[in-house]
Amino acid sequence: MIYDYVRRRDPSEFGIDGVGVTHCWSQDPHVTSRLCEACLIPHAVSRPEDMIGNVDAVIIARDDYENHFNMAIPFLKAGMHVFVDKPLSLSISELATLGEYLRNGRLMSCAGMRYAKELDEPRAALNEYGDIRLIRGTILNSWEKYGIHLVDAISNVVRSRAVSVVALDAPHTSVAVQMDDGSLLQLDALGDVTKCFRVDFFGTRKISSHEITDNFSMFRRMLWHFCQSIKDGRPAIDPEETLGAMRLLMAGRMSQSQGRKVFLHEVHL
Repeated sequence: MIYDYVRRRDPSEFGIDGVGVTHCWSQDPHVTSRLCEACLIPHAVSRPEDMIGNVDAVIIARDDYENHFNMAIPFLKAGMHVFVDKPLSLSISELATLGEYLRNGRLMSCAGMRYAKELDEPRAALNEYGDIRLIRGTILNSWEKYGIHLVDAISNVVRSRAVSVVALDAPHTSVAVQMDDGSLLQLDALGDVTKCFRVDFFGTRKISSHEITDNFSMFRRMLWHFCQSIKDGRPAIDPEETLGAMRLLMAGRMSQSQGRKVFLHEVHL
């Protein structure tokens, strides 16, 4: 899939000035070797920690959030910049520690959909919608791993923030989120279905629907913001927004397991 969308891009779209990928690791040395060959990465390492002292920043490009903390913390403690793929962590104790690194600009974590090109129009002209009454986000796969795509995409468009979450009675994970401006956010993670990345905005003056398909642009933008945050020495994303997104994911999971409305302030970090 990645090859299919990469081969359609113009050479001018590749690369970020002054930045290069020089080292790579995966659990399987054969996979690491193939990845290095395909992506022109000069150095394969046998342990992730072998990168310390040889690179300025590390990208942990994995969505197994259960392992993010243990993989990231050696680099963060060494004073390095780290990007962690979505979701950062769904552990309260881990997030309490990682919050320090988010706030000092050493750590960035988000879903690529935060920078989706298809949402440029509502992001730039939200006032044209009037009062937002309802936002719907629909995605494939699980709530824990893919719900963050919707949360990040929408939170980078609207100014309102989540207050409470209630899981709905559905054959998939479906949650209704009350926002602090009175609007409703409905998020559906459909599980094992065909590709689906969709966001809909319903305002009093304008309604729009957005099928999100341009993976290349969103990922390139995300990496550009990470590199820029290293140069600027400032967080690319408000740390409290990142932590708030994790609270929302955890609150949705709590509501589903406990069968009740969960307020975000119940999720203490």
